[in-house]
Amino acid sequence: MVELSEMIRELRAQLTAAAAEGAGESLRFDVGPIEIEATVAVTKEAGGSGKVRFWVVEAGGDGKYASSETQRITLTLQPTAPGPDGTRTTARISGSEVTGER
Repeated sequence: MVELSEMIRELRAQLTAAAAEGAGESLRFDVGPIEIEATVAVTKEAGGSGKVRFWVVEAGGDGKYASSETQRITLTLQPTAPGPDGTRTTARISGSEVTGER
């Protein structure tokens, strides 16, 4: 099980790495809306804080949350990056073309 926030954090890290690796390349890609579909289990901790957490459920998981309610969610993320003047702009990823790349 992975927390939803951890999954999004890892996605952000990988997109950032791809952008850094392609800095200065002539071929660039705009990153459009990213759609993520996941099945999540929702849990709530008891106590004063009462945090609610979303856990991404792996297909074929061990059934640990079999008794929990699961929901299927779709998130649409629009990646942005700071522009030269400090405003947010559409994120770009660049890099060399790889043989067989689509």
